[in-house]
Amino acid sequence: MKNLKYLSYKLREDCVNIIMAGGGGHIGGDMSVMEILTDLYFRQMNISPENPEDPDRDLFILSKGHSMEAYYAVLCEKGFLKLEEVTREFSKFGSKYIGHPNNKLPGIEMNSGSLGHGLPVSVGMALAVKMNKGSNRVYVVTGDGELAEGSNWEGAMSAAMYGLDNLVWIIDRNRLQISGNTEDVMALEDLKRKAEAFGWNVISVDGNDIDEVDAALEKAKECKGKPTCVIANTIKGKGSPIMENKAGWHHHLPTQEEYEQIMQDLEHQKEALKDE
Repeated sequence: MKNLKYLSYKLREDCVNIIMAGGGGHIGGDMSVMEILTDLYFRQMNISPENPEDPDRDLFILSKGHSMEAYYAVLCEKGFLKLEEVTREFSKFGSKYIGHPNNKLPGIEMNSGSLGHGLPVSVGMALAVKMNKGSNRVYVVTGDGELAEGSNWEGAMSAAMYGLDNLVWIIDRNRLQISGNTEDVMALEDLKRKAEAFGWNVISVDGNDIDEVDAALEKAKECKGKPTCVIANTIKGKGSPIMENKAGWHHHLPTQEEYEQIMQDLEHQKEALKDE
């Protein structure tokens, strides 16, 4: 997994450059979710930019759609989009490269942004796959602050009711949302026991350790008769100390000085991974 670890930091650099060009973005959550997206797109999911409408493809929804800059970086690296074009046009007037998923773009299954919708829609997708006797797997990433939306828990209840073992719900558990710490805004713990009580197979991992993420997604394939929830414990702003674990970086445009420091920190991480 060494190359994917390195790639996750290269993609962070791409993401920061997209944000700088567009004049802002949800940089904190972009950084926390990067290993999850990297493992899904470059190790786990059956998808191809050459055949984006393949009926047998795996399906992915970024329910925490405000982390779109990270998603753009991944889709560009995978070959669905062109990085130069995304960077040039991101968040410009009339651009199709907006700050949330736009399913008019190749590789994107669902528009999102209004929080709480991704998990219920993924339940519908997974149920449709089951009804059609398909082999597709369905993956959805939600934020942890997003879980205050009750529609998530309606979806969670339905997924267990229908035994959707082809569905994996990944929670980016960075413990920070725009208003502060999740446990101060709307407490979630004990999150593992909550998900289990709704009938899910639950695996907790370090969500910024790509080996642990990958192992959890492999274990999810072995679970039969119930959906799997992966609680990915992450660090908001992962990759540079000036961003890490700071709610103020939920949405932020770095100053030039901050940008230079972030890019230096990310480059150091890449160099360290080269030497492993």
